[in-house]
Amino acid sequence: MKITSRRSTLRRVALATATTFALGLSLAACASGGSSSSGGGSSDDIEAALEKGGTLTYWSWTPSGEAQVAAFEKAYPNVDVKLVNAGTNTDEYTKLQNAITAGSGAPDVAQVEYYAIPQFALSDSLVDLSSYGFGDLEDQYSGGPWSSVSFDGKIYGLPQDSGPMAMFYNKTVFDQYGIAVPTTYDEYVAAAEKLHTADPSKYITSDTGDPGFATSMIWQAGGKPFTAEGTDVSIDLQDDGSKKWADTWNKLNEGGLLSSTPSWGDEWYKGLGDGSIATLLTGAWMPGVLESSVADASGDWRVAPMPTYDGTPVTAENGGGGQVVLKQSKNQALAAGFLKWLNSDPESIKVFLASGGFPATTADLESPEFLAQTPEYFGGQAINEVLVDASKNVPTGWHYLPYQVYANSIFGDTVGQAYENKGDLNEGLSTWQDQLVDYGSQQGFTVK
Repeated sequence: MKITSRRSTLRRVALATATTFALGLSLAACASGGSSSSGGGSSDDIEAALEKGGTLTYWSWTPSGEAQVAAFEKAYPNVDVKLVNAGTNTDEYTKLQNAITAGSGAPDVAQVEYYAIPQFALSDSLVDLSSYGFGDLEDQYSGGPWSSVSFDGKIYGLPQDSGPMAMFYNKTVFDQYGIAVPTTYDEYVAAAEKLHTADPSKYITSDTGDPGFATSMIWQAGGKPFTAEGTDVSIDLQDDGSKKWADTWNKLNEGGLLSSTPSWGDEWYKGLGDGSIATLLTGAWMPGVLESSVADASGDWRVAPMPTYDGTPVTAENGGGGQVVLKQSKNQALAAGFLKWLNSDPESIKVFLASGGFPATTADLESPEFLAQTPEYFGGQAINEVLVDASKNVPTGWHYLPYQVYANSIFGDTVGQAYENKGDLNEGLSTWQDQLVDYGSQQGFTVK
């Protein structure tokens, strides 16, 4: 994404975690929302539909959307795409769910983040794109994003961007206090202690409780706390990976080594600029945020692989999403054709990259031009080499809950309290689990 779009996306994620999600996700409601048809077209149908033309509605908030639509309409002049910004993140999802429940009003194609796709897939609101030949596109994408759009034997969308995690660190601060770049979490905790002891105004990072961050960290630690098959859901936020992350992060949380500055506010940006927040463990979209919002720290920051528990390279995805075709679409073959072009055609991806997006397509991740970029902000470091390498070290098999958007909305009231009290994050995770089991059962899931 573009620099500014990265920033706005993250702000939207932050907003989503703070806002009670109100989709009304009962399985009964989902079923009544209904879908007009189940797809079942072919790749030949796509070509025919593109040639014949028609009108599509596309909901998206990505800033590259307008330019991509213009490029598509130039390539396929018989197709008119009406681009609608229906709000970002939860705002769009709420409108989308309302349209699904009402049985009309949904767009043909919509932008949906990875963590929210299962919620709409479960409600049988998305077209399975397998019959359109989308399975042949799998090799074009890195594993993490692909597994986020394809599960339960179906393909619910195509990835647009990705967020393999890396460690962004303030080299100027590290050099000032003689701190080596940590490669393990033991070293990371030791660096936190050394920095805060030397200057109590400085912290290794800030974290006041972010569900997207926590689930990504559990993912990196090897946890698989959420599984779902149909309406059967399993939740174990005390599995080995979840406990490994919580036990490690407790050393920072209980030890008072985390800045209490909430993310995405003015004080947070100030902290990133003045060195009082020395690292960020986050997705590959972060460079644009730093460049656009922490300009005064140009030259201070660098990128390194994520610390690990045993030195074996491993990371996770944080953020990112793709596009889906809604079953309400009256012309699903044409919608599938637009989606296929949007996230796999080189011309579209060229537009996306020009806006600063971090790709999910392996060809672009491996392109010499992309890898060779050496932004001045990062001291001329070839940061994409680090970020692309991270994309290769994301374990597959991670799943979000089919009601992850709701889950994220109550994170602050559960795990967030452990941050507030500098207490045991395991207790917060257990409380989160209890509430997620109750909510899922109330919505008609069989949860254990």
